[in-house]
Amino acid sequence: MSGTPRPRWQIVALLMLISTVLGSNHVAARIAFDHGANVVTAVAIRSTGTSLALFLALRLSGVSLLLPRMVLARGLFIGLLLTIQSLCLYSAVARIPVGLALLTFNCFPLLFAGMTWLIEGRRPSNRTLLFMPVALAGLSLALNLFGGSLSAPDGKMQEGVLLALGAALSFSTVLLLSERWLGALDGRLRSLLMMITIAVIASLGGFATDGFALPQDRIGWIALATLTLFYGTAISALFVVLPRIGILNNASVMNFEPVAALLLGALILGQTITPLQVVGVVIVLGAMLGMASGKPASGGAASKKPPAEG
Repeated sequence: MSGTPRPRWQIVALLMLISTVLGSNHVAARIAFDHGANVVTAVAIRSTGTSLALFLALRLSGVSLLLPRMVLARGLFIGLLLTIQSLCLYSAVARIPVGLALLTFNCFPLLFAGMTWLIEGRRPSNRTLLFMPVALAGLSLALNLFGGSLSAPDGKMQEGVLLALGAALSFSTVLLLSERWLGALDGRLRSLLMMITIAVIASLGGFATDGFALPQDRIGWIALATLTLFYGTAISALFVVLPRIGILNNASVMNFEPVAALLLGALILGQTITPLQVVGVVIVLGAMLGMASGKPASGGAASKKPPAEG
């Protein structure tokens, strides 16, 4: 960001809005799965739809789509990692309640902070470090790791949690590499490159294995279209906004996503969680707000940002 930094509340509000749209995408995905669609179909269609929308927007804006070979190769690799994240997360959503899948996935800010500190020596702010263990404790309660039973229909809880953790690790790596390798690239072009990669891989995989399963009724098709709209809007906005405000001390605000998904899941899907899990959700939300309530970092290792996008 250039000029005077935006007020902290505006940054937090924008990221919470993006988080809510992302959470809505996963609720729509669960509805699509319940009406006949499968993970490969959802990933392929949402990525293809997002790619077409971004391509049209960039062409209308007159943005050049030509990229240096190294940038192209790096973007394709990051797109591969994002494909893994998408498949893992949607597979988790298909197995366990949406909110719990997203709560597990949303340990990615903690993983990203640790990776950045270890690889680049950029230390998170003291406030972020203070609330990290609080968020982990809340996540443990939300997952019933202490005194609870890790159960789900068909005994899929552990499998779903492992898939969500795999998605978190993949997404943390995506954030790290996109900041290091693609920081100067227009956020829309960066998103387009990643979405094309996901669309191609998911489509080829689906055709090669005859793995596509389309919705069986109108509700399923509406849900599939809705998740494409929500995902395309949110992920594009995320890759435009985060590099401009600094990822290290702001990614934690995305922990609002599972809270939004829990509320939407309860209202739309009829999913429920235990009182102990509710306590865990409140702790996670409190930790997220605590990490977000400080002043924006103004310099130093903790606030190092990539070059401004063109």
